Amino acid sequence: MSNTTDVATAPADTDSTQPKAVWAVAFASVIAFMGIGLVDPILKPIGEQLNASPSQVSLLFTSYMLVTGVAMLITGVISSRFGAKKTLLAGLALIIVFAAAAGLSNTVGQIVGFRAGWGLGNALFIATALATIVGSATGGVARAIILYEAALGIGIATGPLVGGLLGGISWRGPFFGVSVLMAIALVAIVVLLPEGPKAAKPTSLAAPFKALRHRGLLVVSITALLYNFGFFTLLAYTPFPLDMGTYAIGFIFCGWGILLAISSVFIAPKLQARFGTLPMIALAVGLFAADLAVMALFADHKPVLIGGVVIAGLFLGVNNTLITEAVMISAPVERSTASAAYSFVRFAGGAAAPWLAGKLGETSISLPFWIGAACTAVGVVVLLGGRKALAHIDDHDPAPHSVEEAQALTVGD
Repeated sequence: MSNTTDVATAPADTDSTQPKAVWAVAFASVIAFMGIGLVDPILKPIGEQLNASPSQVSLLFTSYMLVTGVAMLITGVISSRFGAKKTLLAGLALIIVFAAAAGLSNTVGQIVGFRAGWGLGNALFIATALATIVGSATGGVARAIILYEAALGIGIATGPLVGGLLGGISWRGPFFGVSVLMAIALVAIVVLLPEGPKAAKPTSLAAPFKALRHRGLLVVSITALLYNFGFFTLLAYTPFPLDMGTYAIGFIFCGWGILLAISSVFIAPKLQARFGTLPMIALAVGLFAADLAVMALFADHKPVLIGGVVIAGLFLGVNNTLITEAVMISAPVERSTASAAYSFVRFAGGAAAPWLAGKLGETSISLPFWIGAACTAVGVVVLLGGRKALAHIDDHDPAPHSVEEAQALTVGD
């Protein structure tokens, strides 16, 4: 990547004590990333207690993804005009309000609507959290990125576990838990984080759409859209055929999150350095498609489904890091612009995936896995078909713990 000097010039030995503002943002980041898998353990209880079908419950993911994808187009515009602190606080406030409202809901439709608002808040927050930590941390960029990656990994791994524990009390528990924790984070950021300078040049709303004219970026974005159908089949549908308690689902997806975090941070860079970016993306996505196909073949065998969920974390972690790192250098545009364009296509375009998986599952227990596997496999075909437009991506030497690497992890996950 381009900023190897950031890491090279970081002090080798600095005081490990970070400003309180950094810890406040890091804590809020953990809670924000918990939201990825927090609702998994309570999907089935919500359906049972609110008399909703799997496809209706899966709309919790669809509304969240759709709004997140669209909101990614405007987060740069907002943060460049109002500053990082105001953007962070706006995102946190939205999550607090909509998470609490979801916990107070009495219908699935209400929860779906409030999850959409939650998606807007999360987009505003995660778009500026990394820059805030880097700007406030001591010890150089490398140390700040390590802290950020740790927050991301902890959040992804513990989200399903916390959701299972609180969901064992009530399906409303995870929503209220997020609201309370985010309120604590908001107060900490108000008190501890100083106002930062605004961007010298405001971001253009049209920039992400113009970026998609570059074939390399478009190929990667469509690939991600297609494997999203497999990803959200795994995340939003699997709890229904598993038909287990909230604690069990929480522990299963916690295992998935741990492997995803480990492979994202530690395994993916090593594989990339040895075998190249495109070959490893294709292999990771292909193995994930095979994993889903095995789950389809043995959809009525819970041990196979459990193993399929957990092992998928390895493939998704490698893929998420490498494909979104490829996004950063796939087109001659600013990395924030490339990320916004990629996120829009991936999330907004793939928003139908959770609902489709739930709807197909009402007809056949294995059909969602087959469709997810097929879409994911097509993603490999699209990627390899556009490899000429991406032939340059391994000409860049990625820096360990670079800002771009952390951006890739955030967008990917």
